[in-house]
Amino acid sequence: MQVYLVGGAVRDALLGLPVKERDWVVVGGSREGLLRLGFREVGRDFPVFLHPETHEEYALARLERKVAPGYHGFQFRFDPGVTLEEDLRRRDLTINAIAQAADGAYVDPYGGRRDLEERWLRHVSDAFVEDPLRVLRVARFAARFAPLGFRIAPETASLMSAIVQRGELDALVPERIWQETDKALREPAAREYFATLRACGALRVVFPELDALFGVPQPREWHPEIDTGDHTLRVLDQAARLSGDPKVRFAALVHDLGKGTSPVQSWPRHRGHEERSVELVGGLAARLKIPAEYRDLATIVARYHGLVHRAFELRAATVLDVLERADALRRPQRFDEASTACEADWRGRAGFEDRAYPQRDYLRAARDAAAAVKPTRAEIETADGPRIAGHLRERRIAAIDAVRAAYREPAVAPAPEVRR
Repeated sequence: MQVYLVGGAVRDALLGLPVKERDWVVVGGSREGLLRLGFREVGRDFPVFLHPETHEEYALARLERKVAPGYHGFQFRFDPGVTLEEDLRRRDLTINAIAQAADGAYVDPYGGRRDLEERWLRHVSDAFVEDPLRVLRVARFAARFAPLGFRIAPETASLMSAIVQRGELDALVPERIWQETDKALREPAAREYFATLRACGALRVVFPELDALFGVPQPREWHPEIDTGDHTLRVLDQAARLSGDPKVRFAALVHDLGKGTSPVQSWPRHRGHEERSVELVGGLAARLKIPAEYRDLATIVARYHGLVHRAFELRAATVLDVLERADALRRPQRFDEASTACEADWRGRAGFEDRAYPQRDYLRAARDAAAAVKPTRAEIETADGPRIAGHLRERRIAAIDAVRAAYREPAVAPAPEVRR
């Protein structure tokens, strides 16, 4: 039995990146042999074993054969006769098909080290087309490694397009789509995931709500970039710059979905797109089984980003209404996340990347001032519920007015959602 370090651990070490987890492949071994050594078997689709001490994953070298459409349409073969080269050949990209022996020697039958040096994301073999999930995985690797200069090899891009054209993506289950997307949202260049999916035609299959934004114009005076899809990717860039939280990045990504359903005759205006965006966010979250905390934050941003941009134009009573409807007094951290996504929207316009966004600090201060106002003992003892609520609202409006007076509205560019 021979054991090799494989996959991301080898790749990242060669790139000089931190190695977060290590995976191993066992050649010449068997299930019974590993169990005798104290390994614990896990995994549903094929045998994976946890080391009794390190708890790292060890998989038997395997072959796979496509027998049906979709991600699960494979038969696997595990036996001591499967070679390391055969196991590596079934992997997605050459940079993930490098193994390292116990003595430190590399086994690289498919040129992965060369592609690391030349910065190529290249498929290992034509078996790449058998697994539709690889379209999303390559897009995710593009999001991770684009800052290092990696790009997708033309022949691999062609195979990705072929997978889409054959309708293979229809077989992907929602959980796997979201799993890859959530990982991609955490990557340094998250926009590359969605740009790559669009380039191969996958975006219109997996995220039709996003794909519909490209080619939809916006008023030049508010959006010098004009195209709504272009704006959306710029907003995601700014969200990645401002926050590492994937929830914030997702909310920024989907805040304008409603513009993709604006009547053509109304272009480049998009009246009422906020509520249409809320509806589309809900449908997207239900279809892909997106966690509620992502959906709820995205809903707040979709509904209120225009009002947040216009914060200095709003009366204190209206500011309080927005804060209460967004549940900002009880959920201050979520409101902070929402205001960060709104800032990303503000900055996600051509030439506005470094403009000030005082609305964020103003609304957070207004939120804190309103939340600090509590019923007095006298009110609790002498007034009924409606009167207490009325007095509380009056004092909170006054507190917001005091905050408003402390903020002098700066000379900034007009809000993109004003008088559309």
